[in-house]
Amino acid sequence: MTEIDSLRPVAAVLVSLVAIAPILASHARPNVREAWTMLAAGATFAVVASMVPGVLDGHTYVTDFGTFVPEVSFALRADALGILFALLASTLWVVTSLYSIGYMRGLDEHDQTRYFAAFAGSVASAIGVAFAHNLVVLYVFYELLTVATYPLVAHDETDEARAAGRKYLAYTFGGGVAVLAGILLVFLSTGTTDFTAGGISALANADPAIARGAFGLLVAGFGVKAALMPMHSWLPDAMVAPTPVSGLLHAVAVVKSGVFGIARVVLDVFGPDLVGDLGMGLPLAAVAAFTLVVSSIIALRQDNLKRRLAFSTVSQLSYIVLGLAILHPFALIGGLLHIPAHAFMKLTLFFCAGAIHVETHTDDISDMAGIGKRMPLTMGAFAVAAAGMAGIPIVAGFVSKYFLLIGTVSAGQVVFTGALLLSGVLNIAYFWPIVYAAFFESRGDEDEKPLLESPLGGRFASDARADGGETQSNSDHGHGHTGPWERRAPTGAESTWFMLFPILFAASGSIVLGVVPDAAVFLRIVRLIVSGATGVSV
Repeated sequence: MTEIDSLRPVAAVLVSLVAIAPILASHARPNVREAWTMLAAGATFAVVASMVPGVLDGHTYVTDFGTFVPEVSFALRADALGILFALLASTLWVVTSLYSIGYMRGLDEHDQTRYFAAFAGSVASAIGVAFAHNLVVLYVFYELLTVATYPLVAHDETDEARAAGRKYLAYTFGGGVAVLAGILLVFLSTGTTDFTAGGISALANADPAIARGAFGLLVAGFGVKAALMPMHSWLPDAMVAPTPVSGLLHAVAVVKSGVFGIARVVLDVFGPDLVGDLGMGLPLAAVAAFTLVVSSIIALRQDNLKRRLAFSTVSQLSYIVLGLAILHPFALIGGLLHIPAHAFMKLTLFFCAGAIHVETHTDDISDMAGIGKRMPLTMGAFAVAAAGMAGIPIVAGFVSKYFLLIGTVSAGQVVFTGALLLSGVLNIAYFWPIVYAAFFESRGDEDEKPLLESPLGGRFASDARADGGETQSNSDHGHGHTGPWERRAPTGAESTWFMLFPILFAASGSIVLGVVPDAAVFLRIVRLIVSGATGVSV
């Protein structure tokens, strides 16, 4: 592997970081502010994408600023694993930014300038996590990501949102402390924190008890953002945030930084061989299997759509961790490939949930009967992504879960094969009722309600109450009771193209990754990562 001195890794971080200033300066001119957001998103993607061909050819792009702390350099390094995360984050930032414009305008949200600025800071931090050269630099950007995303989690400024924000900080900063302790043990044992494909060789000579302690601390710390049980509860509570933020948390940056950190620890700090020799793979796999099954069962009981998706995320992230813990090359491919597969599918689902909220003010699954007839494209995309989450063929989730199943069987860990299959059945159990209700159930007597003209255009079904004819009130983000969707939905209306295009793009990406995985760049990158870490050509 050839290292190339380049400014592109730091440029990928700086583009979105520098964009914060003009976004804030344009607070009085929304169109200009959003233009800066889209420009920064496009430029970040372009810089990251420009490094992909070189990485696929075996090159690594390095920006080295010299010593950061004693014996530790402040350097950014675009290798195969970093490119996987950075390309995913930068690609989906473009569509999420476009979606955010439609969402925030559709609800006339407050503090939109702060929102877009925090979003840019979050993506800059995520790219920094992706391109960190060593554990110390990774830790710095990992903590900056927590700081940058806090204003997004607490955006609504309600008591519930502030409580969710405080819980988010407590969990993630607590995880950061564990990561820092693990880094210190690694450094004291080896004298380095630099990432090395296949692991830091000096760790094999370290005291096994210290090595196990370092591994446990690092995995537990990163496991907070990866939502491993019992460190997961911050994630469902964070659903009080606006839906594009939920997509950022669940599909793109925050939770993916957690599983990415675990991937770095397994592949580039300890290495698969040493993890196996220390006996740490099996306990990690057991935690992941427990999480993916139990969280799927909990998801069955959630009527709020975003909370059901939240527990689905907890489950799906553990697929990635399970693949990393099994250590077999096929399982590693499945786990790493599930990072982009889950991102496209889960972002589709959250985008759909947000569009439903904006257009119909509906958040509960029990109120969604027949909604597919009003929003067929949105709910069609939802059905595609839901099928992929359950591992149905031709969608991305099938490919990644196929590799996981083959990996568990090849490794002789059939109990985990059973856990994967059980979770797939549970995925169908909690997604199918949503799709069925949307397309195959009707609203009953609600269809007979007269339609009233709206002063904003479109028509709305009336809902005169028997206690005086007052129309039921509604408010956003759980501030009040949300009534059935038909009371608010304009007839035959999909979302604006600001929201609909990102939905269809993400759903289409899920299909492309499922239909032509060998032609998709993500699978090529994943094969390169696994070959470098295991020494096995896959």
